[in-house]
Amino acid sequence: MKKIVFSLAVAGALVLASNAQAVDSTGCGLGSMAWRGQSGIAPQVLAATTNGLFGTQTFGITFGTSGCDPNGRITGGTGRMALAFMENNMEQYAMDAAAGRGETIETLAGILNMDSEKLGEISKQNFAYMFNDQNADALSVTLKLLEVTQA
Repeated sequence: MKKIVFSLAVAGALVLASNAQAVDSTGCGLGSMAWRGQSGIAPQVLAATTNGLFGTQTFGITFGTSGCDPNGRITGGTGRMALAFMENNMEQYAMDAAAGRGETIETLAGILNMDSEKLGEISKQNFAYMFNDQNADALSVTLKLLEVTQA
């Protein structure tokens, strides 16, 4: 049984490796944004896995978020920067989002290239959606933020 599993894993790696030369072979989505600029099998697998697990590529293509645009090209890295910021500031962002203003709102507005007052209003109005449970993580909050701001 172990040999079969190993053989399948090797076959899968070879299939992935055969596409490793393609430019932007993982397409768009948060996974592609998170590992943009890296090469090799591991970053591509991580990007594709992230996109698949969270549906970010499908969502991004549908709504033009997560680095996707209607033509399927990868665009700017605002989602990646927003995620990196959120990973380090999510607790403070939660407090600022509930109030609709604050330093994290202003910083995220700069990252997303939008008006901070508008982002504050959107964050406050969508607070319950973005932080739908006590275990909300940076990735899910960032994805929901990008969705509601159409960034």
